[in-house]
Amino acid sequence: MENLLEKIATCIEFGKINKAAPFPPDMKGEDGADELTQQAIEKGIAPGEILSNGLMPGMERVGVKFRENKVFVPQVLMSAKAMSAAMLHLKPFFATGAAGRKGTFIIGTVEGDLHDIGKNLVAMMVEGNGYEVIDLGTDVKAEKFIETAEKYPNSVIGLSALLTTTMANMEKIVKSVKERNADRKVCIGGAPVNQDFCDKIGADSYNPDPQGVVEFLNTLAS
Repeated sequence: MENLLEKIATCIEFGKINKAAPFPPDMKGEDGADELTQQAIEKGIAPGEILSNGLMPGMERVGVKFRENKVFVPQVLMSAKAMSAAMLHLKPFFATGAAGRKGTFIIGTVEGDLHDIGKNLVAMMVEGNGYEVIDLGTDVKAEKFIETAEKYPNSVIGLSALLTTTMANMEKIVKSVKERNADRKVCIGGAPVNQDFCDKIGADSYNPDPQGVVEFLNTLAS
């Protein structure tokens, strides 16, 4: 059983989606995250355990490698695709409540900004680490973040921006969110953002990479 979960983690780490996938070359012809997750369910391994001991360790390894510049965006995207293939088997169990989630994370690129690669990477990494992710897309106004957060009382909001010109909107959104609910946690990220800016606008966390967001959420969930 442990061996099967470790194989799933390895598929996630190296981006092996399914048996037909040619990537990575040294795993060609082998079962991928898709088939192995199905096998794990058929063997009676609990969906929560597959997530906790299969998908999450794989995504964590990729996140750490990405932080250390040992892998780059294409590799992370392959890992995310492998994770998505596995999650298709698990999502029905989460929908029925048969498998628990660690929390809810609402993410979007702020008003005026249409960039989404960084946001998507964070969303994939967070989902792979056991959270429900509500992705609001790009060019998201404060009202949409607030309205969505009110549907999920203990959710955390993540704001992304790639342009220096849209950083001001990030400040506006944090202010609006905190005025509505001072206890709502907001984390920020993106190329022009840093810790000083985070402190200045009253956000709760700044992270330069997706793994940092996961670690912040884990401190709140523990």
